[in-house]
Amino acid sequence: MFEQLQQAITPLLTFFGENPYTQAMLVIALSFVVASLFKYVLMVGVEALISRINVDLDSSFLTLLHSPIYYSLLLMGFSSAVLILDPSQFYAHILFSSLQSIAILIWTAFLLRANRAILIKIARNPTRFLAINNKTLPLFLNLLNIIILVLSVYFVFTVWGVDMTAWLASAGIVGIAVGFAAKDTLANLFSGVFIMADAPYKIGDYVVLDTGERGEITHIGMRSTRMLTREDIEITIPNSVMGNSKIINESGGHHEKSRCRVPIGVAYDADIDEVRKVLMDIAYAEKEYVCNDPEPRVRFRRYGASALEFELLVWIDKPALRGRVVDILNCQIFKQFKLHNIEIPYSKHDLYIKEMPNLNPPTDE
Repeated sequence: MFEQLQQAITPLLTFFGENPYTQAMLVIALSFVVASLFKYVLMVGVEALISRINVDLDSSFLTLLHSPIYYSLLLMGFSSAVLILDPSQFYAHILFSSLQSIAILIWTAFLLRANRAILIKIARNPTRFLAINNKTLPLFLNLLNIIILVLSVYFVFTVWGVDMTAWLASAGIVGIAVGFAAKDTLANLFSGVFIMADAPYKIGDYVVLDTGERGEITHIGMRSTRMLTREDIEITIPNSVMGNSKIINESGGHHEKSRCRVPIGVAYDADIDEVRKVLMDIAYAEKEYVCNDPEPRVRFRRYGASALEFELLVWIDKPALRGRVVDILNCQIFKQFKLHNIEIPYSKHDLYIKEMPNLNPPTDE
């Protein structure tokens, strides 16, 4: 590459005279002028143009872009000066490769900072990229940083003429071996990424697993999810299991409210209108736990074998209150039914004896 640069600056050798030191100093001074002109004039004009045409581009990105362009123009001037002072192939190649390496490091630092700024902006606007949010931001940030660093190292080695084929082949073999050895860990890792991106549940939600455990999600990590049950026992579930299981999220939907069902049976001779009124009065009386919106409801479900089966439906603010509310409602139903002489039937069996056994069997003589 330095041969093309040397050919490009050849006209400057005759324009600035025959003294190489004078030529080098003038080229460096010219690079300072061009870099400063770009930094303080052109970039300001670009920012004004972008603000005028209402392009949604973060100003911090343009601020970060000042330094790498400024120093890149300076390095081009120094490279030209090196070729003017020492046009020999060996030293020019070493110095020019060194300057290229410095330029790569400058742009790497810019990309690392710009990567963070852009991803944070995307995470704050989840309607555009649902996969990138505050939970998945560290993952994507680290992943892109690794890619930037790997490419930077590759370009630095390429600039110095190092063949990377053997290194890439070795890295591929090592990657395959690591993939087979840590397949379970990788499965949990990718499942964790999909869980964070898809967000079937979040911290604080009450979920029910396939195995029947019910509790509150307390932590969603890259490898596992932790859940605190109603018995105050913490369960750690691998993300690969969570990703391949049916999860009932009781806190999902438009709001966190949950509906409780309290079944109750009454005798066939009971007044169903009175039963309905008593159940509604019980629901409205428990204002501390039962929501008024949506309103409680009473449903006459079916004719049972020995009872008319009703169901009291109420809404509660949080799924965690389900057990307490059902206990309170059952106690009040029993008391109020007893007060209003509403019978709660239970299974009864009548035994009919067709013939009494002979207590004095005949004896053989």
